[in-house]
Amino acid sequence: MSRLRLVVFDVDGTLADSQAEIVAAMGAAFAGESHDAPDRAAILSIVGLSLDQAMARLAPHLPPARQARLVAGYRQAYFEQRRVNGASPLYPGVRALLDELAHDPFLLMGVATGKSKRGLDALVEAHGLERFFVTRQVADFHPSKPHPAMLVAALGEAGVRPRDAVMVGDTSFDMEMARSAGVGALGVGWGYHAPETLVADRVVHHMTELPGAVTWTLNLKGENRS
Repeated sequence: MSRLRLVVFDVDGTLADSQAEIVAAMGAAFAGESHDAPDRAAILSIVGLSLDQAMARLAPHLPPARQARLVAGYRQAYFEQRRVNGASPLYPGVRALLDELAHDPFLLMGVATGKSKRGLDALVEAHGLERFFVTRQVADFHPSKPHPAMLVAALGEAGVRPRDAVMVGDTSFDMEMARSAGVGALGVGWGYHAPETLVADRVVHHMTELPGAVTWTLNLKGENRS
């Protein structure tokens, strides 16, 4: 009998190209504190972390109270952008990818993201992705990546063993989280961290490679995980 398997996707930089919104909201947050914003590369380097961790890295010299105000300012700015401009676009090929994977009745899908529940729900609803994901793990309820809590929760909700799961993401935080949780680590090269920084079982550079890479990773690593 075939056993259930699980593929968990990161969102920003993996499924959705949200860098313009992230950079703009970060600029607004820092402007609200009368502080120069970090450059684009620095901002993209923290994508995937929970906001409190992100601000601590971007503004380590500021006291916690001001970092907290940056978090609040970012959230408000991002919300306003979404209200005016709509949700971040999906990368080309994402819909076809999810449709293809959904044809396998033994392959479940989920997400693990540094987004808030409100942000993820808005993105999923805007693009009509509700039917694809059996588990949605967000920053509201877990420690920041790379802590494995989101993946542990996803495995529990899906009823899948670590050896039968793979994490797909674009950052080193995703790959480290995968290793900590004992699941496969599949990197994508179109996101916000340089592909050569991803310590992964495999890194792909085109969306069309992902279905085969998911199967490859699960088959290769399954016997080596508990």
